[in-house]
Amino acid sequence: MRIVQSEFTKSAIFPQDYPSSAFADIAFVGRSNVGKSSLINAVLNRKALAKVSASPGKTRLLNFFKIRFKIDETGQEGFLHFVDLPGYGYAKVSNSERNAWRKMIGTYFTERIQLRGVISIVDIRHRADPKDKMMVEMLRNSNVPFLIVATKCDKIKKTKIQSHLKNLQNDLVIEQNQITSFSALKKLGVQQVISWISGKIL
Repeated sequence: MRIVQSEFTKSAIFPQDYPSSAFADIAFVGRSNVGKSSLINAVLNRKALAKVSASPGKTRLLNFFKIRFKIDETGQEGFLHFVDLPGYGYAKVSNSERNAWRKMIGTYFTERIQLRGVISIVDIRHRADPKDKMMVEMLRNSNVPFLIVATKCDKIKKTKIQSHLKNLQNDLVIEQNQITSFSALKKLGVQQVISWISGKIL
């Protein structure tokens, strides 16, 4: 699968505001400073479609992007939505905002029938924290397929990548095929993420 075009569609909070379409959704979620927007831009091969903010926690809405893709082997073309979900875990967010976030995300997971899978993003340099574990539990409870993408693998030695992935796998109680390493800077892991997405929408 090759992504050939992408554009911002709309932002939403409530189900009635979600884009009305037959396209599949692939959502992206992670801590506020984990490199989510950089990952989305790397996968789309765009510089700044998803906004990279110097102020973690800035995204407060569900941001929908319309994606056109092509399968070179068959010539097949189609569309899907990428959905950039608000980041979690930022210290300056109030408890009421955290509760509103949890409700908004939970509603999206359970009510958006177009949702085919979620890319859940963690930092490969650190062990999973309680909020990362909470996200995986939310996905399991919602019966949503997910892939854990461990970003910033360029920040550690290549020889350490597998051991860091194993730690995260154990922390999150997932299978080996449910996690992959990634670097937006080096464009490492982009094809693995695209392959996982194509397996959920085709």
